[in-house]
Amino acid sequence: MSETRKIKTVSESRPTIEGAGVHLRRAFGYYQVPRFDPFLLLDDFRSDDPAKFLPGFPWHPHRGIETITYVIEGDVEHGDSLGNRGDITRGDVQWMSAGSGIIHQEMPGGDASGRMGGFQLWANLPASHKMMEPRYRDVKSGRIPEVSLPGGVRVKVICGEVEGVRGPVRDIVIEPEYLDVSVPARAGFTHPVKRGHTALAYVIGGRGYFDDERDSFSHEVVGKNYFDLERECACGDGTLVLYEDGDRVSVSAGEEPLRFLLVSGKPIGEPVAWYGPIVMNTREELRVAFDEYRNGTFIKHPKPARE
Repeated sequence: MSETRKIKTVSESRPTIEGAGVHLRRAFGYYQVPRFDPFLLLDDFRSDDPAKFLPGFPWHPHRGIETITYVIEGDVEHGDSLGNRGDITRGDVQWMSAGSGIIHQEMPGGDASGRMGGFQLWANLPASHKMMEPRYRDVKSGRIPEVSLPGGVRVKVICGEVEGVRGPVRDIVIEPEYLDVSVPARAGFTHPVKRGHTALAYVIGGRGYFDDERDSFSHEVVGKNYFDLERECACGDGTLVLYEDGDRVSVSAGEEPLRFLLVSGKPIGEPVAWYGPIVMNTREELRVAFDEYRNGTFIKHPKPARE
């Protein structure tokens, strides 16, 4: 019998500083492994203070993961040690499979009003793909379809499928889905999610309810007291919802419009050895990676593929 997913945990993103001094909010990261398998980290770098994002993320390595950067305001300039250059702006996505190794930098820039907005998601790679050839998928906003659903719901399909419309990012090993969902006030959204896949929602605007019962009281709450009757347990901006297993998610907006990211993927179920920007399966593999980075043999392929 088809089953709507229940909420497993509810948590709030927390302030942190990364790179050369970028102030951001972390929805989850190192200490939650393997709770969100196959996902490792979700950072929210929305800001209207250039001093808090312009320092950026200077040259650093990645190995063993995929980084997915989605920009909703401003732009992010990208460059790597092999001469690749790029710039992703409002509505664009860069899906980078670091694989065997990339050394790159990411430098955020605000829009005309000094605002910056975006998210970076890290997805793990299984052992069989950790040393794959690096690959970029630069996806401009015009290639990302937007699906209109009953009730005025709109869904941008970065990866996955909604009502027969597929997103431009395909053939990813963890079978991910990445949707940007906007729900008008008092409207609802129901979407199938593969049973056995990890599913999470991150609120980026408004307030909403993330299960059929509109009730979070019976679920594990991480880092925040949700016993607030006036808000009826509605999840607001910066709230992360992790789902239990099931066949679909059901979300509804309250008295104001709701916008959230819906992400799902197939768990890998392998050991995770993680230090900084490199994620492998064993501590020995980490040691080798950092030794190679220090001695100049980190890059294994002459030039990563770009799509």
